[in-house]
Amino acid sequence: MTRILIRNATIITMDARLGTLPLGDVLVEGDLIEAVAPRLEAADAEVADAHGRIVIPGLINAHMHTWQTALRGIAANWILPEYFRKMHAGLATLFRPEDLHIATLIGALNQLSCGTTTLVDWCHNNPTPEHNDAAIDGLYESGIRAAFFHGSPKPDPKPGAPGFWELPHPRAELERLLKHRSGGLLSIGAAILGPHYSTMDVARHDFRMARELDVIASMHQGGGAARTPDGWDCLEREGLLGPSVNIVHGNSLSDDQLARFCSLGISFTATPEVEMSMGHGFPITGRLRKLGRAPSLGADLETLASGDMLTVARMALVAQRALNNANDNADCRPIIPAQEALSWATVEGARMLCMEDCIGSLTVGKQADLVIIAADALNMQPIHDPVAAVVMQASIGNVDSVMVAGEWKKRGGQLLAANLTNKLEKLRESGERIVQAIHGRVTL
Repeated sequence: MTRILIRNATIITMDARLGTLPLGDVLVEGDLIEAVAPRLEAADAEVADAHGRIVIPGLINAHMHTWQTALRGIAANWILPEYFRKMHAGLATLFRPEDLHIATLIGALNQLSCGTTTLVDWCHNNPTPEHNDAAIDGLYESGIRAAFFHGSPKPDPKPGAPGFWELPHPRAELERLLKHRSGGLLSIGAAILGPHYSTMDVARHDFRMARELDVIASMHQGGGAARTPDGWDCLEREGLLGPSVNIVHGNSLSDDQLARFCSLGISFTATPEVEMSMGHGFPITGRLRKLGRAPSLGADLETLASGDMLTVARMALVAQRALNNANDNADCRPIIPAQEALSWATVEGARMLCMEDCIGSLTVGKQADLVIIAADALNMQPIHDPVAAVVMQASIGNVDSVMVAGEWKKRGGQLLAANLTNKLEKLRESGERIVQAIHGRVTL
């Protein structure tokens, strides 16, 4: 079993007991964290000298539509109704299984390069089992820890056919994926429509299905008018809400709803840059904090913004600081510490996935998912507060090394992936084919 000793680093454990070690070592044995201490000895271990480096837990991207990677930047100037029309009713309808494969593969590799070790891939452009298998193959090939949240496409209905909002989640396909495609670093969840985007009958079916299959039920909430305005109240009365439910965005929920949902253990995922840009509203970070809760974070759409989770965490933090500054007495208001933002992108992501016993902090016995930040770089020196330096100064250029389950995925600034040039060419060809095919049908 491989043993790796990361030596002489500043270690931000995100573990309440261990805190931050100004100088310390991390010992990895196999896929687990064996020890974290100011000084460790392991004569038989491979030594990785991390002098001038900061070690943090692997970042967790709790919501991203990775299938859109080949269309990066195309939605940069869209608001939400345009996105629905141009993406789901237009571009998405032209994706072949191989398009999902290369987009998901490159998107996941980029997540690794940016310091994300766990990706929640919210895949809702999958009209056939072949599309699902192609996307999952891309995740496995990348080597990232992933949760594949199986969704359903959202094209405009053909004449006489029901709309996507009237179609129950395809249970048989979800069951196939659970039986045959989960395992190792990959788990399966359900990316359902939820009451905001479906009829009550569909919402009820999907929530019951997820509970019966014992999977996380994740859904978008907010942006435009709800299909079933009283849907949440009905689901709550029927006892279908609980800790296995994940709400993405949630901007349009009332304060009373948020309070009740928090008491039921529902998790929330904010995607701050996309929410503020496309018109969902401000992230619910502060509203959750008042209830003693916190969001996990997602990059959401690389068709609009960067997939870099360090930027996402910083965006979430400064957006809520701005709201607080505008609404509170600045002389009396305690500022939200940078440590919280890092916890949203680590600890809270693990909690959302019900994996807090496995990932999210550098704790002995947890999976060895970690990131080494080059803190001796020009943009970070001098270091006065290592947590603040990571959250407020670091960029993807400082992500020196990345480990998932004890295996290096990036080392010395280089992503350890074969034939990247060829893969990028396939990605470019995929994106060009889709955009050219849609030309004339949709004005982009």
